[in-house]
Amino acid sequence: MSKTQYKYNPNTLNFEKVTISRAQILYRVLAYLAVAFLFAITSIWAYGKLFDSAKEKALMQENEFYAQMFSTQQRKIDELEGVLKDMEYRDDNIYRVIFEAEPIDQNDRLSGVGGVNRYRHLQGHEYSDLVMDTQRKIDNLAKRMVVQSKSLDDVKDMALDKEEMLACIPAIQPVANKDLKRMASGFGMRIDPHYKTPAFHKGMDFTAPTGTPIYATGDGKVIRADRKSRGFGNHIRIDHGYGYVTLYAHLSKMKVKPGQKVKRGDIIGLVGNTGKSKGPHLHYEVRKNGNAINPINFYFNDLTPEEYDIMIDLSNNSNQSLD
Repeated sequence: MSKTQYKYNPNTLNFEKVTISRAQILYRVLAYLAVAFLFAITSIWAYGKLFDSAKEKALMQENEFYAQMFSTQQRKIDELEGVLKDMEYRDDNIYRVIFEAEPIDQNDRLSGVGGVNRYRHLQGHEYSDLVMDTQRKIDNLAKRMVVQSKSLDDVKDMALDKEEMLACIPAIQPVANKDLKRMASGFGMRIDPHYKTPAFHKGMDFTAPTGTPIYATGDGKVIRADRKSRGFGNHIRIDHGYGYVTLYAHLSKMKVKPGQKVKRGDIIGLVGNTGKSKGPHLHYEVRKNGNAINPINFYFNDLTPEEYDIMIDLSNNSNQSLD
């Protein structure tokens, strides 16, 4: 039950009963309702800001999933691009060089996919930039794969036309993997073991025990088997035709003679330590039209892709040669 309220009147010096009109009552009720309504609206707004609804949480999780998925796809695309780039390099610098064919025009390989508004339908979304970048990479990768596939078809046709040439070109290691201790030095600038200064190393050095078999790396004719070349000691040179000559140096024993014809895989000598050598090893060179070229490009017949990658890493080490 509400209490009766009184108000002091200074004029009459008496407490007089306070009378509240209906209008005042209505005003107060409306005021209370307005305050309650504002409080409710504010609470709902604050709750929405501070706490996500179940639907909003689900959407956020879904967006995060798609963002991670696109990130993973980007990495895989980059990995595939690396593999394709390696194929393109070998195509231009190994296969086509072997068959004396012109490399593929880089503009044909790397030109983008046409169409100004090709990705217009992907715009206007939260992850549009990521989606468009991914799609653009996929399209460019697909185009380059088509170009590379056609190029390999051309290489195949050239190979069929040059079966005899393929038998002659150096294509295996001169020392078997099972006999190798290590690949001591590769092609390029290395430290000379005698003068300790940088010098260009024209071949590759394979360390192996004295007496280890050395194999002809391609069909050909022995043009030299002597120790008359300074620094090489006992050494053999084989003319494979088509401008290719291979050289095998520091042998302990030579098993072929000048003028003798050999087949790829024939034993032509044994590893040794003759001439200007710092330990038992084979110094091996590949020459094309008189110029020394990197032998690493000519082991495609007897190495797996994994073994070939390891050989490349070893040959790139800037270490000291053994001759």
